[in-house]
Amino acid sequence: MALLHPLKTLLHAPMTRLIAAWVRPRLIEPEPTELGLAPDLPVLYVLPRPALSDAWLLAALTERHALPRAAGRRRIGALRPPACLALPATRHRLWPRAARVEAPFRALIEQLDTPDGQPVQLVPVSVFWGRAPGKRFGFWRLLAADSWRLTGRLRRALSVLVNRGSVEVHFGAPLRLDELVAGREPARDDRKAARLLRVHFRRVRTRVLGPDLSHRRTLIEGVAASPEVRRVIDDLAGEGRFSRERLRRRARRYGREIASNMTYPVLRFMDGLLRRLWNRLYDGVDVRGLAAVKALAGDHTLVYVPCHRSHIDYLLLSYVLYQEGLMPPHIAAGRNLDMPLVGPLLRRGGAFFLRRSFRDNRLYGAVFNEYLHRLIARGHPLEYFIEGGRSRSGRMLPARPGMLAMTVRSFLRSSARGQARPLAFVPVYIGYERIIESASYQRELHGGRKRQESPLALLRVVGRLRRPFGRVAVNVGEPLPLDAFLDERVGRRWREAREEQPDRFTDLVQHLGETLCRRINAAAALNPVNLVALALLATPHHAIEARLLARQLALLAQLQRRLPSGARISLPEGTPEAWIDRALALEAIQRREQALGDILLADPAQAGRLGWFRNNVLHLFALPGLVAFAFRHQAAHRLDDLEALLAPGWPILARELMVEPPASLREALVAMLDLLTELGLLEHDGEDTWRRRTEPLEAGECLDLLGQLMQPSLERGYLLLAVLLDAGPGRLGADELASRSRQLAERLALLSGRDAPEFFDTRLFVGLVEGLEREGWLWRDAEGRLVHDQRLREAALRSRRLFDPALRHRLQLVVRREGEPCRADTARG
Repeated sequence: MALLHPLKTLLHAPMTRLIAAWVRPRLIEPEPTELGLAPDLPVLYVLPRPALSDAWLLAALTERHALPRAAGRRRIGALRPPACLALPATRHRLWPRAARVEAPFRALIEQLDTPDGQPVQLVPVSVFWGRAPGKRFGFWRLLAADSWRLTGRLRRALSVLVNRGSVEVHFGAPLRLDELVAGREPARDDRKAARLLRVHFRRVRTRVLGPDLSHRRTLIEGVAASPEVRRVIDDLAGEGRFSRERLRRRARRYGREIASNMTYPVLRFMDGLLRRLWNRLYDGVDVRGLAAVKALAGDHTLVYVPCHRSHIDYLLLSYVLYQEGLMPPHIAAGRNLDMPLVGPLLRRGGAFFLRRSFRDNRLYGAVFNEYLHRLIARGHPLEYFIEGGRSRSGRMLPARPGMLAMTVRSFLRSSARGQARPLAFVPVYIGYERIIESASYQRELHGGRKRQESPLALLRVVGRLRRPFGRVAVNVGEPLPLDAFLDERVGRRWREAREEQPDRFTDLVQHLGETLCRRINAAAALNPVNLVALALLATPHHAIEARLLARQLALLAQLQRRLPSGARISLPEGTPEAWIDRALALEAIQRREQALGDILLADPAQAGRLGWFRNNVLHLFALPGLVAFAFRHQAAHRLDDLEALLAPGWPILARELMVEPPASLREALVAMLDLLTELGLLEHDGEDTWRRRTEPLEAGECLDLLGQLMQPSLERGYLLLAVLLDAGPGRLGADELASRSRQLAERLALLSGRDAPEFFDTRLFVGLVEGLEREGWLWRDAEGRLVHDQRLREAALRSRRLFDPALRHRLQLVVRREGEPCRADTARG
């Protein structure tokens, strides 16, 4: 249906100017200059439905951005169609015999076969005046013209007045009409073109608005009445402790405790509030990698799995997605956040709350599983933190299986019924230059109790918001479609299976968690603070010459530019000197002026905070740090010897730091050795031998600082192996081994003056034991105790060559028991 009519034509020019002066679009995607229009073909714009306000706004935007005009008519062969078309409104059910309304492309299709026929570019355009999901909001529903329900003229006019700053315009990729049609029958090709465009508009609408929202009460009643929940109620009632009616009331109460209540007014309010907060708190928010997510959002259920470093994560990701034209997700939040004032606001912003543990509460578990399944089955975007809690050490924590297992079960349950909507996990790395919880993290790492969240605690945090917090990065990793992951891990048999879970389900979920953690880490953001932390904390006394620090920062950045340790990592702009100034401005380090050159240093409190930022990105330097450490004590290595030295421990180190091991360690070593040679830190003798450079002296210092990054991880591995080999096979269980190793690590930290509680984190030693078991170095006997053979002892003796005699002696003293030398160190390799 053309949008032109004598009266409409008369009003077009003044209304276009009025709209141009009144409306300030919040988002235009993509940028008009990036549309990629063919300059030699005419352009027609297509709207999803007739709407004068959309046509006037589009005409104003095309004129403002120097695009082919969306006003007037186009000369296409012998035709003069309107420059802006609209798909016809679908027939109303009350008048099923109404005449079929044809799509507006038939004449254009017919002219393609004429001598002067000309191909046409169609540009689909979606305009959203406000972004309310399909749900009734009283008066606010009048102001949010774009919901899943069609809007009337009065409501649209009111929305144009109110939503002048909340308008989004989404341009689709240009489509050539001659490539859309089959050339068989114009009427059929006309309907085909319209159908393809409707699919496009529906995908964009789903991406922006999300699925239609049910009323919260209706959803809760549906969950409580579901077959799965009723089955649990029947089982519990059969035990005779509670009546069925009482259990049904309890199920509904659990549903109210859990369910979110996302509302458009709160989304609008939070958008404005958070925009002001970020402008006050941060110098900017850098977002990278969302293009791949937008490509999936129209027809996939998206599950965002960000790393969890701060309470700010909840708000930041939802804000970014809303600003980028994506529907904010429903967020799984701990019940501890459902506190007065804050909890209701979060719930209306999309948060749903869960208890930390409900293994012993079958009814609660059934209600929560059913609620989550209904969100997933209907295509609502979700967000949860697979680490389970915020990382106090700054490392990526191992994924917990709970939410991942429930998500996979829900997907398999829908697949078994033939109702599965494609689902994709979206890993997200969030990187800060300064965090609000810094002081509390340091207190907890030193043994302090975690303080309970409360509105009063929130007010105390608000008082610290006047400090500079730098920039924050939101890097989106490579999305992981769940069906492709299942195909790879268990084969295609899961697609035909009628059961809800494949064999070895626990292993599958564990591997899924590890894969997502690695993809999060592969999208890490390097910034001035964590780069300075990497270099400064590698020095013995947390002090370094400004000139050497700048050189080391340049080295770290160059390593990631040339051989990046992640597919989607980002580097800061500017020079090393500017990065140092940035760290100084954020009070992360101090400068001491000296006549011979300035010294940069960190006091104990600053060093503790810097340790958190170093751990954010330490994984990016796992392989270069390990290679550099191998040259600290031994000046030269042949390639074969270096590979034999590093190969046993590399998979375990990669697993601890959650990085993807290279397909070939040998090839990765050659590439790293060549790069370190090119950067002036090593020398290559032309054969298979590389050696340390003796000149200039700074080359050796930079190599040692790089190797120092991996020394804590290697020391932990040395201590654990020493305890294990000293006890002998079949003497220790996994928990006992991890506990003893942790105690030795704490002792080593105290003796060496290292104030780094994360060095003796029990979870790191538990992960080491699991890594040794995964690689086949350890296994368990019938009583669950750890068993090993001579291979492990020989590998441990070889690894001793990595450590210089002084460091080896210090580690041996720590492991010594009751005056007896540790048997692991009695042999001399």
